[in-house]
Amino acid sequence: MNERHKEPSEIMDDGVEAALSRLTPEKIQAVINSVLKGETGARFKAYMDTCIHCGLCSEACQFFLSRDRDPHYSPVGKVKQTVWPMVKNKGRVDTDFIRRAVRIAHTECNLCKRCVAFCPFGIDIAYLMTVVRRIIHKLGATPLYLQDTAHSHASTMNQMWVKEDEWIDTLQWQEDEARAEIPSLRIPLDKEGAEIMYSVIAPEPKFQAQLIYQAAAIMHVAGVDWTMPSDIGWDNSDMAMFTGDYEIMGRIKRTHFEAATRLRVKKIVMGECGHAFRSVYDTGNRWLGWAQPPVPIVHAIAFYYDLLKTGKLRIARKYSHPVTLHDPCNVVRGGGLHEKARYVVHQLCDNLIEMHPNREHNYCCGAGGGVINCGPPYKNARVAGNRVKAEQLFDAKSRGAHTLIAPCHNCHSGLHDIVHHHGIDLEIKFFSDIIYECMEKPDGSE
Repeated sequence: MNERHKEPSEIMDDGVEAALSRLTPEKIQAVINSVLKGETGARFKAYMDTCIHCGLCSEACQFFLSRDRDPHYSPVGKVKQTVWPMVKNKGRVDTDFIRRAVRIAHTECNLCKRCVAFCPFGIDIAYLMTVVRRIIHKLGATPLYLQDTAHSHASTMNQMWVKEDEWIDTLQWQEDEARAEIPSLRIPLDKEGAEIMYSVIAPEPKFQAQLIYQAAAIMHVAGVDWTMPSDIGWDNSDMAMFTGDYEIMGRIKRTHFEAATRLRVKKIVMGECGHAFRSVYDTGNRWLGWAQPPVPIVHAIAFYYDLLKTGKLRIARKYSHPVTLHDPCNVVRGGGLHEKARYVVHQLCDNLIEMHPNREHNYCCGAGGGVINCGPPYKNARVAGNRVKAEQLFDAKSRGAHTLIAPCHNCHSGLHDIVHHHGIDLEIKFFSDIIYECMEKPDGSE
């Protein structure tokens, strides 16, 4: 039996508490006003002046719906508890206020932007919460586990402290494993002028190296001209984006694009990750002053779509189990890839059982906006705060779904926590898992 989970207000975060002990009222006021006056502009003012407190955004939020419709968890409620007092009091708030702001902005809002579609004025509450996170970062009060990940980015340019030799060793290991199946397969490193640079997030070499194996097999079978960098820039993830440390975020994105530029590739294809996609096509590049990424970015969903649509990748047999599809916020609401994802599903699988709601209206998994990266102290509260997603999954299961496709790493992890906590018997897979299993392979491969 699960022990009682702590309510959010009961959770203590050592990193947050240590930071609060060092703050003074003067420091808090100075930081808040420096951000509100120096880093926001017309967008922020328009949102603050336009909101009429109607509460229509409430129905969009999984935290609100999962917490018995408590108005404190509504999107506008979160703004009223954080941004508005900062503005009204001109930054004069105390450490207890900052402690509550950390909890709300980092663990009770996943920046999924579902609420934007429900607001009659299109107010982007996720943006307002990122302003709160930016203030928290500059106060040094980011949750401990999330800040540790940002430190990894700053030190190693990847989020898992993977050293250069460990990265290359992992690629060689996966190439050797794949060649036992497809002898002519290679993972080309630092190949200048290739069509594609393939990038992944650091949990792959650290914990899920089989995904690199699968990607190499897909590239080889499809005849793709590709490469991977041997040096920094291979990791496309970006937790600094979610801590509000935009300076580190900019360094990470510049390094990623410089790796592609150094190799003179035509485009970057990313693995199945949502937040990383958001960081390179929308957030990091804009912080660096680029309206568009300097090298075109293609998410794995769009890449698989193109391979299947053009016949470069052929399916030998379809996946037999009924599947349901999770629409990741950062690639569907943020990237519009919902129909391409369904094309891929229909090419791979005989039976798709849609979740309801779906596509851009799908409920967030509660993981891909940095919430899951706040770590173990908040895990049980996070999962309990996503009851509405569990109900959505239960419904798909009751209609016959066997496999849950989650084309995003953080979604994959967040959904795993949900199905485990709520006892939902769904097997979770990436698209690449199913493609690798079902695609035609060269004669003689094992």
